[in-house]
Amino acid sequence: MTQSAQLMQTIMKAIEEKKGHDPVALDLQGLSTIADYFVICHGNSDIQVQSITTEVKQQAEKAGWRMRGMEGFDTGRWVLMDFGDVIVHIFHREDRQFYNIERLWSDARTVETV
Repeated sequence: MTQSAQLMQTIMKAIEEKKGHDPVALDLQGLSTIADYFVICHGNSDIQVQSITTEVKQQAEKAGWRMRGMEGFDTGRWVLMDFGDVIVHIFHREDRQFYNIERLWSDARTVETV
């Protein structure tokens, strides 16, 4: 398993810990140079979005990964976390439905996670 796949798995487990809704990991390898994976999920409130974000950050750092940047935490509507090879999108439910970024990356393969 590659390092980016290990990071993606760590992030997916953190999302599950905080009951993130409909988590999806998209494999972008060969489709984009942006990242190897996009991880997408949503929460039903601003507070849940922030809680999921905090858990992802803590678990990734605990496993030795460093986050390069984060946007949107204060509003809790759409948080973007940049871990380099893995980009995490944590949406508020309505914003996920509105932006529907899974559709934009429909060529990407959905990864089955453990």
